[in-house]
Amino acid sequence: MIYKEFQGLKLSALGMGAMRLPVIDGDDAKVDAAAAQEMVDYAMEHGINYYDTAWGYHNGNSELVMGQALSKYPRENFYLATKFPGYDLSNMDKVEEIFEKQLEKCQVSYFDFYLFHNVCEMNIDAYLDPKYGIYEYLMKQKENGRIRHLGFSAHGSYEVIKRFLEAYGEHMEFCQLQINYVDWSFQDAKKKVELLKSYGIPVWVMEPLRGGRLAKLPENAEKQLKELRPDEKIPAWAFRFLQTIPEVTMVLSGMSNYEQMKENIQTFETEKPLSETEMETLLSVADGMLNGTLPCTACHYCVSHCPQGLDIPALLELYNEHNFTGGGFIAPMALMAIPKEKHPDACVGCRSCEEVCPQQIKISEAMADFAEKLKG
Repeated sequence: MIYKEFQGLKLSALGMGAMRLPVIDGDDAKVDAAAAQEMVDYAMEHGINYYDTAWGYHNGNSELVMGQALSKYPRENFYLATKFPGYDLSNMDKVEEIFEKQLEKCQVSYFDFYLFHNVCEMNIDAYLDPKYGIYEYLMKQKENGRIRHLGFSAHGSYEVIKRFLEAYGEHMEFCQLQINYVDWSFQDAKKKVELLKSYGIPVWVMEPLRGGRLAKLPENAEKQLKELRPDEKIPAWAFRFLQTIPEVTMVLSGMSNYEQMKENIQTFETEKPLSETEMETLLSVADGMLNGTLPCTACHYCVSHCPQGLDIPALLELYNEHNFTGGGFIAPMALMAIPKEKHPDACVGCRSCEEVCPQQIKISEAMADFAEKLKG
């Protein structure tokens, strides 16, 4: 196992994410505790010492299962991370109640790593609002030793992350981002990493395989990669990409079965960053996967011609994300921060925007399709 230095700690470069644990009968709330225990045992035996869970994973059962699975090991043998569930605004005034319950569920007296969960457009104002006292409470727990390291995870835009850092960046020790070779450009991950670097904040990675999407590629893409590294498995390319980014300290993988665990640990026995040619090839593969997304350049010509005053470039960016992911939570979550009258279903189909679009995008059709998909 490769290890990375973090403030005097020796962290396994691969961490076990507990968002996609094995389940019974396809029910996300019913974690197969025996199978999860087997995975934790294998991980501990093979050098993984970082375990990441959260309040909402598996309908609240992930913390329980991970707490039980890790309880058989000496507390100093592993690092445990969980998060304050700010993805649900109804939790904002419950930070103390939730934190105490998390310690109980995880069967620990302190958390090695604790995060503001999912900083995004929908919750940034609440996270920064002193009336909830979230930041103050978590800093107090750090002073008391019940949080050893405080950080945040983010699915929000560059601008949202920048706002959070301007408020709390001085005290943030790490940041968890969605990074993979598709989102390096698609979700502006490269720019976000550069922002964190300017604050001296190391990067934790989530979704390195984009929910399994990068575990298998189109045949022509796999052929390109095999020509460069004949013995490298396709999922390993996603991890080698991350090993090439110097700011990355921790890579979390939400492994959902024993075989995935074994294969990923095998990959992290060695560090094999990509060469310049390999990086160029992999990013071209990513570009190919994004074919079919609308080629909006955010020139904003359309905005001045929209009688509804819609932020069309922002909506098209969310539309592309929603289509590429095949749904998911990011677009609906971002739209929660936008007034209802500025949602895609507010488009009246007048096509005034299309008359000035340099890319000749059929914007009205995209808005109608987006609105329909959001209903579904």
